[in-house]
Amino acid sequence: MSALEALIAEEATAPLAPPIAAVAGAARARFADSAMAVLFYGSCLRKADDSGGIADLYVLVDDYRNAWSAWLAVANRLLPPNVLYLEAPFAGRTVRAKVAVISLDDFEAGVRRWFHSYIWARFAQPCRLGYARDEVARARVLAALAGAVRRMAAEAAPLLEPPFDARRLWAGSLGATYRAELRAERLERANDLVAAYAERYDRVTASLVEEGLLAVADDGYRLADAGRRRGVGFRWAQRCWLGKLLSVLRLAKAAFTFEDGAGYLAWKIERHSGVEVQLTPWQRRHPILASPALFWRLYRRGAVQ
Repeated sequence: MSALEALIAEEATAPLAPPIAAVAGAARARFADSAMAVLFYGSCLRKADDSGGIADLYVLVDDYRNAWSAWLAVANRLLPPNVLYLEAPFAGRTVRAKVAVISLDDFEAGVRRWFHSYIWARFAQPCRLGYARDEVARARVLAALAGAVRRMAAEAAPLLEPPFDARRLWAGSLGATYRAELRAERLERANDLVAAYAERYDRVTASLVEEGLLAVADDGYRLADAGRRRGVGFRWAQRCWLGKLLSVLRLAKAAFTFEDGAGYLAWKIERHSGVEVQLTPWQRRHPILASPALFWRLYRRGAVQ
């Protein structure tokens, strides 16, 4: 096992906080025997606090046909992931999660083969493996997480003029991937994320030197193979166009496939406006049909402007 793989395994297998373990367990139960792994990442992990927020989870399944009805399985296969909103009780309160669903095969392909950064950018960052079906699934997920770190550095480091330090490498990499999606984050956000895990990114960068992807320069690091810089601007320009197109398509798909999307929007409205939103079972099942009347009611109460 390489230094990078050991670091990622140590990081990913750290225990979940009890509230996150509760909602991760609910996500696993939602997909029953088709769930191969559950990953936790994002802002709640970084803050070590889910209260007032929403946990980001990925459920990796064995086969979309085992996880969904026929239509949703097709949508998940054509443009992964599918997304759902999930709530779980814990210690007298509600823990909330946004759950993305992708097959383990597609997750591995997203790291190794996808041109766009959607998977490898997210999972080059810290995450936790909250559940693995067996040792084979565990090994595959941990290998993919280490691969995401390598892929992120290999694709984004060529954008930087050497020498660069670890903070500039990873903040620049995250900034490049933000521009390749319809995301509101700015470079300052990337700097904050890297600063929150500064020691981790120092160790990751040093491990990539050991693996031969990076080399030590006088005042930092450089690419071991300067030839990787050829054509990098064109590749990332393509990624930006493709990423924005995929973001629009995923948003359009979510309008029809986001399970309990109405519940998610209700929580967002309550959080930002303080106006409690009570949804009927029919509104939860038919959010598009219910949206005009619901919007008008919320507008009159001042929940939306």
